[in-house]
Amino acid sequence: MFRRKKLTVASTTAAVGSAAVFAAVTLSGGVANAATATFNPVADTYVDNSHTSTNYGTSGQLGVDNSPIKRMFLRFTVTGITGTISNVKLRVHVDDVAGAESSVGGTFKGLSNTTWSETGTTWNNQPSIDGATLGTLGAVTQNSWYELDVTPYVTGNGTYSIGVTSSSTNGADYDSRESGAATAPQLVVTTDAGSTPTPTPTPTPTPTATSGDPVLVGAGDISNSGSGDTATAALLDNIPGTVFTLGDNVYDSGTTSEFNTYYNPTWGRHKARTKPVPGNHDYNTSGATGYYGYFGAAAGDPSKGYYSYDIGSNWHVIVVNSNCSAIGGCNAGSAQETWLRADLTANTKPCTVAMWHHPRYTSGANHSPDTSVAPIVQALYDNNADLILTGHNHQYERFAPINPSNQLDNTRGIRHFVVGSGGASHYSFGTILPNSEVRNSDTYGVLKVTLHPNSYSWQFVPEAGKTFTDSGTTACH
Repeated sequence: MFRRKKLTVASTTAAVGSAAVFAAVTLSGGVANAATATFNPVADTYVDNSHTSTNYGTSGQLGVDNSPIKRMFLRFTVTGITGTISNVKLRVHVDDVAGAESSVGGTFKGLSNTTWSETGTTWNNQPSIDGATLGTLGAVTQNSWYELDVTPYVTGNGTYSIGVTSSSTNGADYDSRESGAATAPQLVVTTDAGSTPTPTPTPTPTPTATSGDPVLVGAGDISNSGSGDTATAALLDNIPGTVFTLGDNVYDSGTTSEFNTYYNPTWGRHKARTKPVPGNHDYNTSGATGYYGYFGAAAGDPSKGYYSYDIGSNWHVIVVNSNCSAIGGCNAGSAQETWLRADLTANTKPCTVAMWHHPRYTSGANHSPDTSVAPIVQALYDNNADLILTGHNHQYERFAPINPSNQLDNTRGIRHFVVGSGGASHYSFGTILPNSEVRNSDTYGVLKVTLHPNSYSWQFVPEAGKTFTDSGTTACH
């Protein structure tokens, strides 16, 4: 099958091999409720009955099919587990498929043989797939993650082998450990820690700034069961400054469990320097209690979700809650719009940046330009704000300085950005709006904004292995 070879390597905190990434999930009192450890394979390969003596141990793909017959093998070494195992998930990433939506993922079983050779296994000497069935995957799609519950099989520290077969001629190819840790198979082990105090992961030290100008860095649409947020969190590890989010911090429902499972091990290591923005998926949990509970005071009043702060000597930052229906509206005269105008009037800083989730203007195909935030944009324009950062559409787009009607305005216009590139799966573009200057829909990354005394510079920093970038400088009004 192998029509498309993909060997993208992305930066990640999980090491390929037997090393594991541990993430403690804590309660507000500092007592650990659970912990997760993510293990990559120590070996993986596949065999093919049309090439009976060929070894595929160094391939970037793992084939599963029934014509020709291809069988996949994975081996994990679980170490360092001290609590009682409560859940184990096998996660695999589909690299290629034979028939789009109809492709079949295969049947996963345990193996008694845990010593087979990654570089020596062929069709002729393959280990017997002789264990219990762990699960099956039906229709799978390209460039997607899939999970199987293998809790009954993985009972503690030790070595575990898994074989995958398919009775369908419409099979699939999965990424192997050689494709890079961002898409390699994963065994995610969750343990119950009871009441034993367990420290949270050590936060990544904030990189040292190389100039005196403050930096804002971040993106929106960040964490789910995929690996995009791992790649963008690795970028944050090397960029100093205040981290911002642009909403939809976790998928799909903004639950406490999702924050602890998805966000905390990646962007969560920068939590101490993060100023968050709520998104619509965060409000899929009533009152966005997962969001406000996770970020605490940094997220502002939970009944509002909007707040402001100063950064450096010359910049004022405004966080807007664009989930308008959740807070009584964003219309002129609403509580938030009234607060915003008062905040702008009281502001003494010469430069202003505002950020929220739903973009007023976007060329994205999935979400249309949002008219509900028009009064917010008007208030910012009336008070000579300089920059608007949003997310919602999972892509990157930069607009020229525009007025509230999306007309070019190089005198008082506000430059709009859509930075929904934090890690959730990409969206495509539809109708390209006037004044859209730069667009990208296939690269995860973060926007770094350096706040100079009377101007700002931006740079889109792409995930490892990607080349798209965008940069420039604009003066404050």
